[in-house]
Amino acid sequence: MGLDPARRAAHRSPQLAYDYSLFAPGDARAPKVCRDFVRVVLLALGREALVVPAALCTSELVTNVHLHTKGSAMLRLLATPARLRISVFDESPDPPVVTRQAAGAAACWGRGIALVSEVADAWGVAGERAGRYAKGVWFELGGEVEG
Repeated sequence: MGLDPARRAAHRSPQLAYDYSLFAPGDARAPKVCRDFVRVVLLALGREALVVPAALCTSELVTNVHLHTKGSAMLRLLATPARLRISVFDESPDPPVVTRQAAGAAACWGRGIALVSEVADAWGVAGERAGRYAKGVWFELGGEVEG
């Protein structure tokens, strides 16, 4: 026999932002783990419409860390009522490179940041360091976040 949900939550103020972080080793499994983490958080927040684009962009950014750096990654998911921002921090100071393929050309790699720029509403590189992490690449998606 539990408390009435209205009574149980009466002491809590409305949540305006949800901030989750995950540290991932420099490992080939990291993109899947981070993608699944993002999916679970968004489903828990009731933001099903953002799951596919957020998981895709997260996978691309974490894959870039695995392929182009020698260190670990830190993922940060910040969901506000108006936006979802996911940042992936890594230990390399080198900026990401946007590669666009020529018309009709097919490539098996090198399209990650270009794909993020097409799917996300915005993306960029964080100007500040986060502990041992030299840079953070982020993307944003719109959509109301419910608590």
